[in-house]
Amino acid sequence: MEKMEIGHIEGREYERKGTVWTASAHIVTAVIGSGVLALAWSVAQLGWIAGPLALTAFAIVTCYTSTLLANAYRAPDPVTGSRNRTYMEAVRSYLSPREVYMCAVAQYVNLWGTMVGYTITATISMVAIKRANCFHKFGHEANCEASGTLLMLLFGIIELILSQFPNLEKITWLSVMAAIMSFAYSFIGLGLSIGKWIGNGLTKGDLIGTNDLSPAKKTWSSLQALGNIAFAYTFAEVLIEIQDTLKPSPPENVTMKKATFYGIGATTMFYLSLGCAGYAAFGNNAPGNILTGFGFYEPFWLVDIGNLCIILHLFGAYQVYAQPIFAAVERHIAAKWPDAKFINRVHTLRVPLFNSTLSFTLSKLIFRSIIILVTTLVAMMVPFFNAVLGLLGALSFWPLTVYFPISMHIAQEKIGRGMPKWFFLHGLSIFCLMISIAVSIGSVVDIASSLKMSAPFKTIG
Repeated sequence: MEKMEIGHIEGREYERKGTVWTASAHIVTAVIGSGVLALAWSVAQLGWIAGPLALTAFAIVTCYTSTLLANAYRAPDPVTGSRNRTYMEAVRSYLSPREVYMCAVAQYVNLWGTMVGYTITATISMVAIKRANCFHKFGHEANCEASGTLLMLLFGIIELILSQFPNLEKITWLSVMAAIMSFAYSFIGLGLSIGKWIGNGLTKGDLIGTNDLSPAKKTWSSLQALGNIAFAYTFAEVLIEIQDTLKPSPPENVTMKKATFYGIGATTMFYLSLGCAGYAAFGNNAPGNILTGFGFYEPFWLVDIGNLCIILHLFGAYQVYAQPIFAAVERHIAAKWPDAKFINRVHTLRVPLFNSTLSFTLSKLIFRSIIILVTTLVAMMVPFFNAVLGLLGALSFWPLTVYFPISMHIAQEKIGRGMPKWFFLHGLSIFCLMISIAVSIGSVVDIASSLKMSAPFKTIG
């Protein structure tokens, strides 16, 4: 009889019974998100040759480095070693304290940056719903400009309220809702793109992508497109947590490698379909955000549903990224002032709408409010969807998807300097680093040029 494996979450036990199929489903759910909205635009910047090649290349690199990361779930041996239940634990098991610190910085910068990106994306979708209804009522040529400032503040207020609920990222209904919403708007975008492509009666686009830009602008937009694609594949941070749900037999790393292949393979096929269908439908005029760029005016209700799904998804996803930051700040404050009433006195507030009570401390209310306020202000200052996504992709891709998995693999396998595999792994890491640096520069240049043409606090796509 197979031995029952028990895991722990915050003092509670659970039985590990995940399989290759549940892990594959978790991977697809984790990967597919708001990044899919920029894929048609990304392919348009790169063209029919480089666009699909870039989507495939990022998938191959992500899949390969994920298999290396799967081996780091246990240490020192990938099959019989002790478990590492988080990405940070794995890094701590194999690498130096300096690299552990670098990993923490990379993770928290990525978490906070994603909160900024989600604030921008949700607000743009709110504005798009207002504009879609306006265009439907007054015609496609009507002046339907709408400010996103108040809507962005509203999003921040709602996130502030949600942030006061403890351990929101563990609530099952939130994860289920986020997963359903992300699939819903992704398939709505794909369906609308295919419908427009068929309706056009021809396939638009060029082999080299957009050709009406200056050489400099073409370079920056192409780099930004690579960042958007990198962001769309990001999931390394949750791989270890997914692996921690698997049964011990067969070994978790074997199951996880299969799940990674299936999950990334399915995601890549979907990304190629959506990116290429969007480019075939719109050609070089593909909108930066497939559901908010108004390539589609009708059926307006379906466009509205798609954008509503984005908003609902990001309400929950924002908290998943915010909670680790809240926890880190609150741990630091509690360690510094362990006996302060400001930190330890619990206040209770009844919430009639949910027939429950909300417990909070003043420190939790104030510091979480400050974090969300700063996030919202930054989002208002740089409300540029594609540029921010490109920058997020660049900042997270190399350190979390490439560098740390490769470094842990070298340490685990004791691959000596000068060996062929050592050269290959370091060569891959340096190549990806150069891409990330170039993409970061391209995204920053685009943000800077956009700020010259657009006033801060005015939300645009």
